[in-house]
Amino acid sequence: MEEDISKSAGKKRARESETEAAEIESAPKTSTLENCLTFSDTLIALQMMRAQFPKIDKVSLQPFILRSQLYSSVKDRTQVDRDLESLKKDNILRIFKLNTGQDDHAILFMEDYLIQISLAEKRMEAKKKDDAAVLDWFKTNVVVSKLDPSIEHEELCSLLSVGVEVKDRHISLLINAGLLTRQLVDSNVYWFSIPNIGSVLKGLSQGRKELLSLLNRQKYKEMALAALEKKRLRMSFLDMRFHLRDLIGSGHVKTVNTPTGLVVRISKD
Repeated sequence: MEEDISKSAGKKRARESETEAAEIESAPKTSTLENCLTFSDTLIALQMMRAQFPKIDKVSLQPFILRSQLYSSVKDRTQVDRDLESLKKDNILRIFKLNTGQDDHAILFMEDYLIQISLAEKRMEAKKKDDAAVLDWFKTNVVVSKLDPSIEHEELCSLLSVGVEVKDRHISLLINAGLLTRQLVDSNVYWFSIPNIGSVLKGLSQGRKELLSLLNRQKYKEMALAALEKKRLRMSFLDMRFHLRDLIGSGHVKTVNTPTGLVVRISKD
């Protein structure tokens, strides 16, 4: 009973924050990064970044937020981690470990994640309808039960096999659909993953390098935030705002107040 009340309260809070974020986002001409760089509430920051996620024409991908972006926007990192854990337990969002070679984590709202699974299911149905059933088992039995970023083979089979016999080919179908990836260190463990994110992750890594290279070429390795935000990156589907929040939160760059506004500068330490 207490758990149901807690989940209900969590969902109510999510709806309220979504409304507040939408109001902030619709404010006329004030949504530059300089005007919405910091937040006092983790959920409002998540809702805002979700609303500002760049439109990607070539890839069918729901909005995701990087943990580093939250660190750039909410000062208390311990509070961010605590809030994420609470929102995860309330099934409002999921957290994914990304295979970018760094300690990157993506955050997806649960409703967006379920949409992403449904899109993968439709693609699979178009090829072979019977195969798509495993995605429905995954959505119904695994997603709601296992909240961690990874899952062991035995537990995955146990959760999937509610009323059905799970075979190796079912696991392969989930991997091919982009819902699971094998851990390199332990082949008995899988990471939960986001379908269709591969090409965007490549752009994430390249966009980081491109932005850092741009700043390093400046005389003082810095540039006005307002001017930088208007520039376009060639190597990434993601926009400058997305990359700036990421690099500020990861400590690669920092913002400095000046009489003419915020400046983005390469971090020396």
